Amino acid sequence: MKQPKSAMKQPKSAKPGKQRKFRAKAPLHLKKRFLKVHISKELKQKLGIQKRTLVVNKGDTIRFISGSNKGKTGKVSEVDYNKVKIYVDGITKTNVKGQEKNVSVEPSNVELIDVNITDYRKSIMKSIMK
Repeated sequence: MKQPKSAMKQPKSAKPGKQRKFRAKAPLHLKKRFLKVHISKELKQKLGIQKRTLVVNKGDTIRFISGSNKGKTGKVSEVDYNKVKIYVDGITKTNVKGQEKNVSVEPSNVELIDVNITDYRKSIMKSIMK
């Protein structure tokens, strides 16, 4: 059975331009998948799950694993689904006017070290428990 054209899938093309176009024009329900973050080994053992990644949410605690902030930890203050970026408390820079602005972070540069467990997340975790 063929899928309708409206169902967006990851493109099979190896062309970088097509990959970038797909990520830029993807609908929000697919952009949410791009916000998956690796789970630290300690958290995997604590929660008893085998999954490698979880979607990051506001209130989660993360650790930077690359970049100029490597090793720092912080709490997620905002998650931007349109831009596929994470904003962390305490990671700011001063703009030209002298105001403190939160710096956007790529999800690939961080790992989860503690999660904000909600009812929805509990239901997800039940399905992925060992």
